[in-house]
Amino acid sequence: MATPLSVSVDIDAPPSAVWSVVSDLKRMGEWSPQCAVMKVFGPLRVGTRTLNVNRRGPLVWPTTSRVVQLEPERLLAFRITENHTVWSYFLEPTETGTRVTERREAPGGTTKVSDTAVRLVLGGTRNFEAELERGMASTLARIKDAAESSARTVK
Repeated sequence: MATPLSVSVDIDAPPSAVWSVVSDLKRMGEWSPQCAVMKVFGPLRVGTRTLNVNRRGPLVWPTTSRVVQLEPERLLAFRITENHTVWSYFLEPTETGTRVTERREAPGGTTKVSDTAVRLVLGGTRNFEAELERGMASTLARIKDAAESSARTVK
């Protein structure tokens, strides 16, 4: 079973500004070091589907996902079809802006195909999960920059 991963960042912008960045899934390729493209089919709501192109060095692979939770300015979560992981973004107001927590969970475990790929191609579970956490921190830093820049423009 995959270990739940979680990384947080405090952003000097109100939840509305942060939400406008986090909820724009078609921009995921700008934030994530692994997800190069996220093609969103339809308006953002529970059930919205995406087609994703992921990369790691010379490796490129597609995945699909579906939005499974959506609470504007609070929570966005999508489930990757191929490995059953759920990626979520939780927004929480703070005195100076918004704390965003990105999580990766696999409540029912990941698929055998995913487990095998992680073991044989992606360096094993421990290495891959450490890489994912570094990627999550990078994603959140990019979201922070975009949201703070957007909030400064609005002021």
